[in-house]
Amino acid sequence: MIRSALRLTRAAATLGRPASAIERLALFGALLASFEAVHGFCDHWGQDSAVARCKRLYGQHLVYADGTTAREGDGRTGEPTTTASTRGKRAASRHAAEYTATQTGVALALTRAFGYRVSPTALLAGAAINGLTHAAIDRGGLLLWLADRSGKRGYIDHCQAVRLDPDGGVHAEINGPGTAWMELDESLHRIIGVSAAAVTVLLTTRGGDQR
Repeated sequence: MIRSALRLTRAAATLGRPASAIERLALFGALLASFEAVHGFCDHWGQDSAVARCKRLYGQHLVYADGTTAREGDGRTGEPTTTASTRGKRAASRHAAEYTATQTGVALALTRAFGYRVSPTALLAGAAINGLTHAAIDRGGLLLWLADRSGKRGYIDHCQAVRLDPDGGVHAEINGPGTAWMELDESLHRIIGVSAAAVTVLLTTRGGDQR
């Protein structure tokens, strides 16, 4: 469907007829499809386990690279440590950078494969919207702030997940698979992806030299 729409766009342009509406809708659909499809892949297949574990760390206590709190006599003398907040920021930034690079690369490859040239400035603008907001949301603080102000904190507190410990015990976890936190997180990324796709389309098509 997307390929056909983009072909119609090029045909209309060749015949000299205005094609802005078809062009924008087709490009928006292609970008939104790629943003949406790549989002889940990057979060669940492309994200390193240590990054996923550490990206919401906060505090001034020292932690190792795997997020474990450093304690005297823990047998890990000599391993580098950072504060929990620093480790959390680095993990979130790494994930966002990998996410953005993959998402942008797929969007570029998809549109090029269908014979359409997206403006580099527009593509970077969309990537910035997706990437910067992804890092901020994944850190956790912004999501909780939004949840508090939209009345969703009770949803987060209520819909937690039960995890099995290595020793057979169980504990409740407020985020991760099966939680309201994850549902709110993913839906927020998706709605921002709509905005990123729309901005990319508007910046690309306003100049008329993108094909």
